[in-house]
Amino acid sequence: MSAITHHTSDALLAAYAAGTLPRAFAVVVASHVSMCAQCRAGLQAHQAVGGVLLEETDTVAVSSGLKDDILSLLDAPFTPEPIYERSGVYPGPVMEALKGRAPRWKTLGMGVRQDILSEDQNGSVRLLYIPPGQAVPDHGHNGMELTLVLQGSFSDETGRFGIGDLEIADEDLEHTPVADPGDACICLAATDARLRFNALVPRLLQPIFRI
Repeated sequence: MSAITHHTSDALLAAYAAGTLPRAFAVVVASHVSMCAQCRAGLQAHQAVGGVLLEETDTVAVSSGLKDDILSLLDAPFTPEPIYERSGVYPGPVMEALKGRAPRWKTLGMGVRQDILSEDQNGSVRLLYIPPGQAVPDHGHNGMELTLVLQGSFSDETGRFGIGDLEIADEDLEHTPVADPGDACICLAATDARLRFNALVPRLLQPIFRI
């Protein structure tokens, strides 16, 4: 794997550590952290700070029956959550979102494919497969978009993004990502609002592709 040069922001790490990131963004940040030693150390620092704050927080009175309520849970049925490990180019958090299955690609045209992993009122996260040399239509953003490279690389107006690199786009960025020569570019992308395509055809197809 090439050196990672585009990292998650400190604000995103703090929100992830606090558990306040929407699920779509949390999947991307967790995947990046699993691939990036620098951001993994940053996350551990935020978690350590959170632990100190909890220790220094004033105690809060609870109901007298709380202990009994907690002990009663010991008898409740428990099914452990499966642990998903990295498989091929897909890190553990992606495999968890896939529930251990292989991607179910759906074509978007021009060789581009996607698999929507989750989608709700707070945003969506999907896998994108872009053939070498293929461009994603020129677009802007109505919110934030996180794009993590899992295989290959792509380039746009802001630079080149290789395996493990994370691009953070907001309303100010208009770009045309193009997959570089070599391996097809596979990305994990999360958005909290629909993209803003500049060309007519992508705008017409946008409700069908849900992007």
